[in-house]
Amino acid sequence: MKNEILSEARIIPLTAPYAVEPGAGALVGATFAISLAKLASGEIGQFVREGAFTLPKATTAGTGGAQGALAYWNNTAKSVTASASGNTLIGFFLVTCVDADTTCQVVID
Repeated sequence: MKNEILSEARIIPLTAPYAVEPGAGALVGATFAISLAKLASGEIGQFVREGAFTLPKATTAGTGGAQGALAYWNNTAKSVTASASGNTLIGFFLVTCVDADTTCQVVID
């Protein structure tokens, strides 16, 4: 059987695990990606798997991160945090953000 490229893997079709808006993050199994369209739960759509994005961030203590620090996805709150506990690693903070910030810039990879 010959191997063939199915996708460049930067933009891939995934099934939305819950309703998502364009530009929103979603955790699909162990894969974190950004939706390119408004999708209903269970709907298949195009998601971006790498790049730099502004995403919602938790505002509790210990959620801010320094530039280059690891960034995690809290799937319950649908937000980024610097806390690894119970969360999924998605990339790193592009710029420093503090606990009170409601958004942050993250590079996902």
